[in-house]
Amino acid sequence: MQNNFRKVAKVALALVYLVIIAGAVVRGTGSGMGCPDWPKCFGHYIPPTEISELQWKPDTDIKKGQIIIVNETLQVASESFKTASTFNKAKWQTYTKHDYAQFNAAHTWIEYINRLLGALAGLATLILAVMSIRLFKTNKKITILSWLVVFGMGFQAWLGATVVYSVLEPVKITVHMVMALVIVAFLLYIIHLTKVTSQNPKTYKDIIPLLAFVLVMTLIQVVLGTQVRQYVDDQMDVLGNASKKLWLANADWQFYVHRSFSIVIVLLNIFLAQRIYKYKLDFPKINWVLLFLFIEAVSGIAMYYFHFPFASQPIHLVLASLLFGVQFYLLLEAISTKRSYKSL
Repeated sequence: MQNNFRKVAKVALALVYLVIIAGAVVRGTGSGMGCPDWPKCFGHYIPPTEISELQWKPDTDIKKGQIIIVNETLQVASESFKTASTFNKAKWQTYTKHDYAQFNAAHTWIEYINRLLGALAGLATLILAVMSIRLFKTNKKITILSWLVVFGMGFQAWLGATVVYSVLEPVKITVHMVMALVIVAFLLYIIHLTKVTSQNPKTYKDIIPLLAFVLVMTLIQVVLGTQVRQYVDDQMDVLGNASKKLWLANADWQFYVHRSFSIVIVLLNIFLAQRIYKYKLDFPKINWVLLFLFIEAVSGIAMYYFHFPFASQPIHLVLASLLFGVQFYLLLEAISTKRSYKSL
């Protein structure tokens, strides 16, 4: 039972990371408002592919809640009906959550796929929580954490809706990203708790405070990165894709803090690795930390000096979330090793 449960937990974690990847693509392509409503998309479970599907037409069957674009406004059908020869405003309500009324088929489907992956990840975490009930007698912590993940996914879905309603307000995007990392941390903790090992721990060296400090610094760097990303998005809207060289020409203080702080992050992780290697601690995941950190640094340099090459922004964001996940699991292993070593 526990082995199957752990497999489901890993699947749920993989799906959550797929959602993070999809979210990075959404931001990288500027598709955040591809679906202006939530949870449906233009009032449909399957979104439109052409602008003609969102334009008023006579003799057309309309379902309640369906959305069309009229005079650069979103109009929501207040009931199901068949359109007459002229537009009847009495059967429509103006969408009031926001006034964004544009359609781009590519953006719409990118955002829609992101939502589908989110729903799939939510289903996986719900299955995990139901399975955890059978483990309640032997390990209450696993059951509690599993249901906290479900509630976290629900809260994350609500945050996604508020991001859309706010027309991508930077603070809400940041909270949305941080919440994704919290869910990742919970799932990693569950996976760690269900790990079965018969090996005795190697000699322990107290590096837990250093690991925790590095993890917190990474989280701060991620938050700074989301703010920088919002600035870049704003510059992209103003200057356009043809002027990538100018996106960071007049960058604000957050960009320079983020860039300088990255040096601190690199040095801290190198120092952490040096401690682990020197004392021959059994934490091989530090190699993954260094690998992700190296690629993360290269992608950051590429964005600045080579003017945002293709896919560099999504890669940068996804690597940051992977780096956080590996660092968090490394901390869990260190704490577990300390407890095991003390009990010998």
